[in-house]
Amino acid sequence: MTSKTAGACGCGCANGSSVFTPEELTAWFAASESGKLEQGLCEKLSLLRREDVLKPTIYLGMGTCGLGAGAGKTLKAVRAWLDAGKLDADIIEVGCIGLCSAEPIMDIQLPGRPRVSFTKVTEQEAPNLLEAVFEGKVPEAAVLGQFNGAGLTPWSDTPLLKEHPFFAPQTRFVLAQCGEIDPSSMDEYIAHGGYRTLARALAEMSPEAICAAVEQSGLRGRGGGGFPAGRKWKFARAAEGDQKYLICNADEGDPGAFMDRAVIEGAPHRLVEGMIIAGYAIGATKGYVYIRAEYPLAIERLKKAFAQARAAGLLGDNILGSGFHFDIVLKMGAGAFVCGEETALIHSVEGKRGMPRPRPPFPAVRGAFGKPTVINNVETLANVPPILAMGPEKFAAMGTSNSKGTKVFALSGKVARTGLVEVAMGTSIRSIIFDIGGGIPNGRRFKAVQMGGPSGGCIPEQHLDIEVDYDSLKTVGAIMGSGGMVVMDEDTCMVDVAKFFMDFVQRESCGKCIPCREGTRRILEILQRITRGYRNETQEATLERFQGIMYMERLAKVIKDTSLCGLGQTAPNPVLSTLRWFRDEYEAHIYERRCPAGVCQELRYFTIDQEKCIGCTLCAKRCPTGAIVGEAKQAHYILVDKCIGCGSCVTACRVDAVQLRQFEDELTTVQ
Repeated sequence: MTSKTAGACGCGCANGSSVFTPEELTAWFAASESGKLEQGLCEKLSLLRREDVLKPTIYLGMGTCGLGAGAGKTLKAVRAWLDAGKLDADIIEVGCIGLCSAEPIMDIQLPGRPRVSFTKVTEQEAPNLLEAVFEGKVPEAAVLGQFNGAGLTPWSDTPLLKEHPFFAPQTRFVLAQCGEIDPSSMDEYIAHGGYRTLARALAEMSPEAICAAVEQSGLRGRGGGGFPAGRKWKFARAAEGDQKYLICNADEGDPGAFMDRAVIEGAPHRLVEGMIIAGYAIGATKGYVYIRAEYPLAIERLKKAFAQARAAGLLGDNILGSGFHFDIVLKMGAGAFVCGEETALIHSVEGKRGMPRPRPPFPAVRGAFGKPTVINNVETLANVPPILAMGPEKFAAMGTSNSKGTKVFALSGKVARTGLVEVAMGTSIRSIIFDIGGGIPNGRRFKAVQMGGPSGGCIPEQHLDIEVDYDSLKTVGAIMGSGGMVVMDEDTCMVDVAKFFMDFVQRESCGKCIPCREGTRRILEILQRITRGYRNETQEATLERFQGIMYMERLAKVIKDTSLCGLGQTAPNPVLSTLRWFRDEYEAHIYERRCPAGVCQELRYFTIDQEKCIGCTLCAKRCPTGAIVGEAKQAHYILVDKCIGCGSCVTACRVDAVQLRQFEDELTTVQ
């Protein structure tokens, strides 16, 4: 018989419902502070923490990345295997532990043994793996590592998970519980110390003291701007208003960014606790979580967390008997990139079109519905409970002089181990990409890393040793941003990268101010002309092409200086940074009509190796423009002036006879 529970631990917390009443929570928090816990409660908490288990327990990574890799099918296979063997075991659905490239990830914990983690457990592999572990064996090829287990019998010849190359260099602070605890169980979060900081803050600390502690910690906003969080809270605290609001920005519109989504999916109560503390500190009684509707799993887990917190007296009126009232409303956005800008976000929360407005007044003085408002993103608020728990001095001891604590990055692109990475500020980019990420796969060479999304810039190989720091990144034309890191190898065209981000920004521009609305469109048109070949180009178009090139850099700086909001002001950054570090690629596109990486389709020209070609005619049949000619069983050749560079011939050829040729070889033919 299979036991499927959301928070099964043998103590009655089935389906994620709380085993604690509001009165029990208040008494327990008080007892925790004094160190006088009843024996029965200690045992209950130990079971909730799963220091040991009463029966086999299977943990499946069911975050968005896990589901995308097939974790849903793995879950069905696990249930079927347990049912077939009539075995009793708990199945716990957890969030993403961070190593997305290893999904689906499945952990197994047997009574008396530590929890052990396995990689790429597909529906086909699950039954064999379960059979081996239940027989007391750990398949070496699939194992990631075992957890620490005090008093438990460790698995022999199995490394610790924390020693895995992906996890060993990390400092997991915000992500500490993601992938390890059941996100749908509030009791499990409480058993791991959750909401204790909130209870102590409400009982022992004044709002002013909390603001001062956050400021002392050096915590800066993790959403992009990097403004000191404590200072922002003090501004809102001091602002006059009969009502104040706290808004959590979980919109996360940058391409390649998925940090906030993973935190919510893996530990939603961490965000809830941080928001309640922040609301108490600034004097707000109402909070909003502004989240993109494309995050259905995160939304589902937030809704469940809100309901559990209200039922336990942690949200609503008179929280934990403190006299403080605070509740949270979920507001779903339509995925507009501009709503990442705080004034546009406020307009969207108010039910208006998301468009920025001039500042001042800043939101801390006049924000949502004309009232003082603080906006922080998920990672910023998730930092608050541990800062108060450990003390601001310990948090401030991590990082650099101007950037304290840790930062979560979404590591993606051309890197061996993709996923969520949390490192102390001051860690080098080289360490993140090559030590944690495992370097560039397939023996390719590193070329650049895009940081900060459309508002950021590309960092080249010569600056790989630069530290992750708000100020140092600006010196090379990039920003911290929300934490996206897209790695690119030698097969990436940097002009194409700039064109991609400019196309994204141009489509996402709200259109309110002319510099952003028209300027980004003009830059995109210039980039499109740069990547265009001679085919079908008139003399007038050629003149327009060179005229645009002359003004592109100047236009980018005008947009940067005159746009209304921060998104418009940073929109040209990808162009300016690629121009700065990869000007030779621009010159090759402009003067030689050549794409060194062979990416830009209109600048790609193919040739057929006459010795390899067997005349099978497959390439000619696939060519959409009839550019390939030749008789059957005879070597074919390509008419350069008719070739559009689509690459269909490369895909069709079975003998690798079609080769990419740089354009200078064919320049006279095309002209």
